Amino acid sequence: MVQGVPRHISLGLPERAIIGMVHLQPLPGSPRFAGDLDAVEAAALADARALAAGGVHAIMVENFGDAPFHATTVEPVTIAAMSRIIHRIVEEVDSPVGVNVLRNDAAAALSIAAATGASFIRINVHIGSMMTDQGLIEGDAAATLRLRESLRCGVDGETPIAILADVGVKHAFPADPDWMLEREAMDCWHRGLADALIVSGTGTGNPTSEVDVARVRAAVPEATVIVGSGVDNDCIGTLLGIADGAIVGTSLKSDGTVLNPVDVELVQQLMKASEP
Repeated sequence: MVQGVPRHISLGLPERAIIGMVHLQPLPGSPRFAGDLDAVEAAALADARALAAGGVHAIMVENFGDAPFHATTVEPVTIAAMSRIIHRIVEEVDSPVGVNVLRNDAAAALSIAAATGASFIRINVHIGSMMTDQGLIEGDAAATLRLRESLRCGVDGETPIAILADVGVKHAFPADPDWMLEREAMDCWHRGLADALIVSGTGTGNPTSEVDVARVRAAVPEATVIVGSGVDNDCIGTLLGIADGAIVGTSLKSDGTVLNPVDVELVQQLMKASEP
């Protein structure tokens, strides 16, 4: 009998995992693209190498520079450019690589991951709906899970691509006036079948509430819980006492500025601070 996909896919990461961010510069087709994709790729590879040299456990790549973002479906050129760059990163680093296609193109993220050998994706709105600067965004877990099943070409040709899903995603607020963080977390895990839940602050680089992380942990104690923003040397120890891992970007950049290059010394300092 053919075995089905497990209810939840293991990320294969250690406890207290640190996922470092590669924020791509504007890509072709976006308003601020500078006209040189080779330079965008070179900057992304430099950041990925710095993150790997600093000791992160995984790397996430997103089209951060493409603002303003499409709400859901991105243009084909975005998928092509991200596939080119992410394939190079997968080839060059030993750590698992993830994909986030902003603002919420789960199909593109899965397709890029399947084509490049990336291990996981991030979906900002996996279930329910959120009001964002792109308007109302609605999750489509049913379509995402079915697409993943149809691809069947994870990192080793067998293991499905893991899905990291936000709950109470940043740069947004709930469309449902009766929304509760705990209820979204439970639905995202049990009904949306996400493989990890991401809890963030209000925006990129903004601190994540320890209370919110604890609320999600209490609501779904069996879930993998990841802190999604505002992580630095001062708070990493406390947050990893509650969560299983953290996605870190801004605090690893030179001068703490999100658009600056990754500083390998800052990565090493954070990795040391993350130790129990």
